[in-house]
Amino acid sequence: MPDGRDPGQQEAPPQEEPIERPVRRVDDNRWQASWDRFQAAHDEDDAADGAEDSLSANGEPLELAGVAQPLAVEQIPPSAAVPSRAPRHQRPKVTRAPAPPAARVPPPSVPATRTDSEIQLPSAAELSSHTLLRPREDRPAKGWRRALHRASGGSLNPGLSATEQRERDVMRRIATPVEGCHRIAVISLKGGVGKTTTTACLGLTLAHLRGDRVIALDANPDSGTLAERLAGRGGKSVSDLLAGVDDVHSFTDIASYTSLAERLQVLGSQQQPEMSHAFDEDSYRAVDDALARFFNIVLVDSGTGLLHSAMTGTLDMANSLVVVAGPTVDGAGQAAKTLDWLVVHGYGELVARSVAVICSVRPDTGDVNVELLRAHFAARCRRVVEIPYDPHLATGGRIDRAEWRRPTADAFVAVAAAVAEGFAHPATDPG
Repeated sequence: MPDGRDPGQQEAPPQEEPIERPVRRVDDNRWQASWDRFQAAHDEDDAADGAEDSLSANGEPLELAGVAQPLAVEQIPPSAAVPSRAPRHQRPKVTRAPAPPAARVPPPSVPATRTDSEIQLPSAAELSSHTLLRPREDRPAKGWRRALHRASGGSLNPGLSATEQRERDVMRRIATPVEGCHRIAVISLKGGVGKTTTTACLGLTLAHLRGDRVIALDANPDSGTLAERLAGRGGKSVSDLLAGVDDVHSFTDIASYTSLAERLQVLGSQQQPEMSHAFDEDSYRAVDDALARFFNIVLVDSGTGLLHSAMTGTLDMANSLVVVAGPTVDGAGQAAKTLDWLVVHGYGELVARSVAVICSVRPDTGDVNVELLRAHFAARCRRVVEIPYDPHLATGGRIDRAEWRRPTADAFVAVAAAVAEGFAHPATDPG
């Protein structure tokens, strides 16, 4: 049966598997003895050949057989003759001197182990956006600069305009970190100049632009309107919080006594006149202690005047001060007297760090020299900000930040930035 191979193709002979031959191992002693015997036999043959060369055919010495002798050669004394090489087995064994010991090299010195405090180990703080990301140029966000930057695909960057640079500087100041709880007292000796309006709008602005917990407290013992202007409805008040302050252990507990206006928490004053007298300095300190545990910024809308008991606690606990004045003769005069009273009663340092707000609650008639008013407060306060007239705020109703005019919103952003500058100073323990 064909097996599929070509008939003309010769079959290759089968390959034989290699045979492993045993390896003969030579004993060193036996090999040396054989070599010595071989050397001795050759030495004996050399001696016999020399003796035969010195005899004639009949066994006589060549000199006696009449063979011409070679010329006389100077005889070498036996002492000068080169000694013949002795057989290997007769040679004396040469004992080599031991090599001198190598110089001892000391081991490399091991550095002393350092303690954990001496070792500077990398920390997670080194891995941040400031160290890992490459710095990028500021990109314009409005106007023709933004249009040019986008049209060029980012290759052309005209930079920020002067207006954008001012806006970013203001936002940077507003974002100043605050340590602990910072209390801001808003005061005025005269009513009707916009003290409650300033407190509400400043609280809304700070809560909108910052991520902190901000609360506005109505500390007016004469039935203030702060909660009504912000929340638009009545709710629990400081009197309710005082009654249950021992049961407040979490933010959820404190939030059950407050109202919410956008991101701003509000705690209103007592609206029942027969109970208003109960809110004194001790009551204010108890409320302040409860709020300070859960809020970073506390704005206090103090009552009108400086001599009531709650005002003493407000000023003693305050870290910053906002003095509100109206652009009128009596409003400006009362604000100046407020600063004088504070300096006389030991609050001079608080006045030096204060922010003066000139709030226009009526349209400007042009009769008052506002520039002179600004210069007076600038010489006594850290910052002076003017709030323009806004019809929405002048109605006295609920405040809606979306209804503000643009100059009004910009003015309260400036107030927030001026107040936030004081956050850089660590808050001291209030007295």
